[in-house]
Amino acid sequence: MPADFYYTIKKSSQSEFKDRGSRFMAFAFPINGNEGIKALRAQLKKEHPKASHHCFAYRLGVDGMNFRVSDDGEPSGSAGRPILGQIDSRQLTNVLVVVVRYFGGTLLGVPGLINAYKTAAVLALQETEIIAKPLLINLRLEFDYTLMNEAMKLVRQYDCLIVQQATQLFCSMEIGVPKNKLDTMLMKLTEIKGINVSRLA
Repeated sequence: MPADFYYTIKKSSQSEFKDRGSRFMAFAFPINGNEGIKALRAQLKKEHPKASHHCFAYRLGVDGMNFRVSDDGEPSGSAGRPILGQIDSRQLTNVLVVVVRYFGGTLLGVPGLINAYKTAAVLALQETEIIAKPLLINLRLEFDYTLMNEAMKLVRQYDCLIVQQATQLFCSMEIGVPKNKLDTMLMKLTEIKGINVSRLA
């Protein structure tokens, strides 16, 4: 994976896998932070209240440290880990995959479960496009309102993301700058007198 980019999925997708009467419905979602995960899982529980299991895995961020797996009552290691394995095998991040199981009356055993959850995750991830997104470095800009046009021109020119903005007589703006354009952006910002720039962790 290039240091300036990371890979994720373009949009949500779903698929279904059946094995000996059990239905495994897989849902893949692009996510940006922990906030949305709970809501997405709650929505699926609402839509599938009679399902026997709602297993999931997600990975967030580019350092590989923010991830979670859940077997939701299935034998340990038989659901969440195989789902995460499919996210990782495609080198994806900022992705949540939930697999909803409707029990069909026949026990599949641990190898059968691993295969079913893995296959359901594979099918869902195949239904959506994998895209490269620029790694963003967050900056805070503070400036007088009269400099708004100049600041916005640079934000647009260097494909920055506006994270949050407070516009009054004195403006504060948090932006995400693509890592591969950071040095140029910083240089251009220093050329405008009156814009204070601080780098956020």
